[in-house]
Amino acid sequence: MPGFLSEAIDRGAQSHGPDVSACDREPIHRPGSIQPHGLVLVADAFTFKVVAGAGDIETLLAPDWLGADLDDLLGQPVAAHLAAKPNASTVVLTRVIGLETPFDAIAHRVTNTIVVELEPTPVAMPSPIDVLVAMEEAAATFEQAFGLRELCVRAARTFRLLTGFDRVMLYRFLDDDAGVVLAEDRDPTLGSFLNQHFPASDIPKQARALYVRNRVRIIPDIAYEPAPLRPAGTAPLDMSDLALRSVSPIHLQYLANMGVAASASVSIVRDGALWGLVACHHPTPKFLPLHVRMACRALAGSLARQIRAKEDAELYRERIRLRTAEDAVVLRLGSDISLAGFFATAGDDMCRMLGADSFAAVRGTELFVAGRSPRHDDIRTVADHVIDLGRALPFSTDRLSEQLPKATGFQDLASGVLAVTMSTDEPTILIWFRAEQIEVMNWAGNPHKGLDVDPHMPLTPRASFESWSEAVRGRSVPWTLFEIEAAGRLKRTMFDARQNRRLFEVNRELTATIADNESLLLQKDYLIKEVHHRVQNSLQLVSAFLGLQARAVGDDVLTAHLAEAQRRLSAVAMVHRRLHSDEHVQAVDLARYIGDLCTEIGSTMDQSWGGQIELELAPILISTDRAVSVGLILTELVINANKYAYAGASGPITIALEQHRNRFRLIVADRGRGKASSGTGFGSRMLTSMVARLSGTMEEADNDPGLRVTIGAPIDDDLPRA
Repeated sequence: MPGFLSEAIDRGAQSHGPDVSACDREPIHRPGSIQPHGLVLVADAFTFKVVAGAGDIETLLAPDWLGADLDDLLGQPVAAHLAAKPNASTVVLTRVIGLETPFDAIAHRVTNTIVVELEPTPVAMPSPIDVLVAMEEAAATFEQAFGLRELCVRAARTFRLLTGFDRVMLYRFLDDDAGVVLAEDRDPTLGSFLNQHFPASDIPKQARALYVRNRVRIIPDIAYEPAPLRPAGTAPLDMSDLALRSVSPIHLQYLANMGVAASASVSIVRDGALWGLVACHHPTPKFLPLHVRMACRALAGSLARQIRAKEDAELYRERIRLRTAEDAVVLRLGSDISLAGFFATAGDDMCRMLGADSFAAVRGTELFVAGRSPRHDDIRTVADHVIDLGRALPFSTDRLSEQLPKATGFQDLASGVLAVTMSTDEPTILIWFRAEQIEVMNWAGNPHKGLDVDPHMPLTPRASFESWSEAVRGRSVPWTLFEIEAAGRLKRTMFDARQNRRLFEVNRELTATIADNESLLLQKDYLIKEVHHRVQNSLQLVSAFLGLQARAVGDDVLTAHLAEAQRRLSAVAMVHRRLHSDEHVQAVDLARYIGDLCTEIGSTMDQSWGGQIELELAPILISTDRAVSVGLILTELVINANKYAYAGASGPITIALEQHRNRFRLIVADRGRGKASSGTGFGSRMLTSMVARLSGTMEEADNDPGLRVTIGAPIDDDLPRA
């Protein structure tokens, strides 16, 4: 990898060569020395006394620095600066005036120490306004880019203008941790690394982790002499966050082999992960001051946001395309078409939907094929391989022959496979194939070159970066996450369509039976209503006879008894009248029934009762049998109010119906004389019997004045609540 790469070696594929993983074990974060273009002071975090340092401190800062107070040495309250930002691991200090030159200063919290980096401040500094304008122009340039490739080209040009390096590259990490140079801006006299690939071994894991943590790294001169920590015997210091951290000798030799004298790297971090690097090379020593590095870091953050926006937009367009193609395929499904018929007509659409070269559906001995596919026997071989792998989740690969060696014989037609298995009575396997795509990869040097050396010899860096090409075979265009998701959705949709078709057939067979049953139910309802109609007519006839008899009898007491019987009979007849008029015969709206019953009771009483009965009724559905009992109870309570509360005269009566969870309450209250009956008459006995029939309770209370009777009983649990 160009210039910012760590301990790479030139024998990655040699089976008996040195252990490449040794690079991952080198303690590059604890080198014990710094690059000599700056100074480092290490102070105790509690006493702020300087306990160690590196660089030419005596000449550039203070002769007697060891043991000195950090605040005095730097001429500023370092402790106060750190206290103002208690959660920051790195704090920028004010400028430090040295013996010969001013320094930019940065303090780091490292375990129980405070580490201060000092770097020379440039003589000429741009104004903050100029820096902000340049940053804004660069961000605007990024926003105007069309697509990721153009964005990287603009970024390379912008970073080269900002840093002044002769070569600047935009390097992206791939899924296997190898990388490729997407864009490059360079001096025409320098060689190009554009579109070159670099193996993953060129940047060890620990180096990639440091690129996320310390996002701008510079090496002003690869020929520097390391400045060790002093005094001798100082405990190793974690320099992960230090810009002055010394570099591995292997990496310096790596740069020398590339013809690079100075380098800088800026990390591109997307969503907390290392997406890529801005790599800067220069053929002669070159220093990048702190203010430029800070600008690079800020610009890299803007670039990372634009990269995310461009990639998200591309993924969104891909998802919309897939959804549109998926909808076109699903439209072919319907309750009137079998899966066999669907496969026979929609094979080409299935190919286009996922960008496949061919499609096959396998179910038992049946095989449906569309497109330029492998032989039928080869398809069945693939089906046997994926039948279990694609049951729970879609199975996908862009290099089938690595998993199924038999596929090598037909990899030109089926190097990529995406498959799902539908759990039907006999498993149905849907398979999309992609043909082999021979890819010519350009490498910066042969990544497979082996050296016949002693495996115990020290690792050496890559020596050659000449372009080297190889043809990669047995691979197809990879399946995207959205394509895999689309295959899973289509599997579920087709399975649902099959189930719907089966349900359609069953429903069609049941339709005739249901029609016959509905006809029988209609006949039953007609007969029941006819019975209720005849019972209602009979009750009305008896009520009319009682009315005639009451008018014909000269005895007032007997006339009153006949009138009471007539009203009780009306309560029963009212239920049958309601059943005859309603659609349902099993239930009665109790509020509506009580309202109608009160109207009819009032019609049999003296005209002075007009407007005396006040109703407050909540709608409650109740069974027919219970409604009759409630009607008789209400009639009896109204009769009692007429007889005892008002001595046969008219007076106000309030009737309320309430629902409390699964119970109802019927309240009849008057403002008469209060309780007057003995409770031993026929009406009282009937009232007690009806309440017991409802499994209810009856409470009598003073209405101040008058009597308040409350009937409480459960609502039939088999009926819906109103």
